[in-house]
Amino acid sequence: MQMSVRDPFPFLSPVTAQAPQRLLNQAHDLPKPRVALVNAGSVNALEGIREAADLGLAKPVLIGDVDKIKATADEIEWDITGIPLIEAPHVTAAPKAAELARNGEVQAIMKGQIHTSTFLKGLLPVSAGLREPGTRCGHVFHITAPGSDRPLLMTDGALNVDPDVETRKECLRHAVKLAHQLGIKDPKCGILSATEDPIPSLPNSVEARQIAEWAKDALPHCVVTGPMAMDLILSKEAAIAKGFDSPVCGDADIILSPNITTANAVFKLMVLGMGCCAAGLVLGAKVPILLTSRAQAAPARIASAALGVIAAGAPE
Repeated sequence: MQMSVRDPFPFLSPVTAQAPQRLLNQAHDLPKPRVALVNAGSVNALEGIREAADLGLAKPVLIGDVDKIKATADEIEWDITGIPLIEAPHVTAAPKAAELARNGEVQAIMKGQIHTSTFLKGLLPVSAGLREPGTRCGHVFHITAPGSDRPLLMTDGALNVDPDVETRKECLRHAVKLAHQLGIKDPKCGILSATEDPIPSLPNSVEARQIAEWAKDALPHCVVTGPMAMDLILSKEAAIAKGFDSPVCGDADIILSPNITTANAVFKLMVLGMGCCAAGLVLGAKVPILLTSRAQAAPARIASAALGVIAAGAPE
């Protein structure tokens, strides 16, 4: 009996994501950074940094098992003559990248064929020298919908698992700074919860109101409202129907998520269900950290490289 092939899952978008042209144009007007690729020996990792180099978005520095890097470069027919190759295999690769960044030899760091936890453990401890004691890092997604260059920034879907109020404040600082670097003068931020009313039974709604009140003085060059349910953040019509008045409604530039599960789920739904392009960075360290994934298609890798250029070189 012949088995039938199932139709594609109906919630998956048939649209192919594209790297936003406005992001690429802004990056091309800035100095090209030296980018350290950590554990650079895989096909996916080398193809990602080659794409960035070919588009004028990076000067590669390849870190890892040098023999493996050379063999993989031959496999993908990439002439890496003249590109710095640094022997630091496996768990030594990320600390080596941190050393290069500390010394000003690279201006950004990109994840290669290495587990995210191992990668970040080599970069983010205070002992690695990329952040000051007490500094909190955060991850920011830059998401664009098909046919639009306008970004929606969302934090934190990849680093802080269940961030407390102080960590979320710092995540918001990072997102606002990136928005300013992108040319968004007074970004509008919605602090995501399941309700627009602070209620004790939903602690993140109470925390959202605390963060919004704090932001009035701490972040004067942005508009912050919270708590907000997702429909209010995305839709002016929903806000009118619910009698909720905020300039953020239907016009948000930033979403501050309560935890990693929420942000990660929203990001993946936008990518898989809407065909969005999502670039991502860890911010708060001495240099931007690009958390590219093996599952990312070329447009997302290219957009992440462009975002890294902007975060490394654009004034706030």
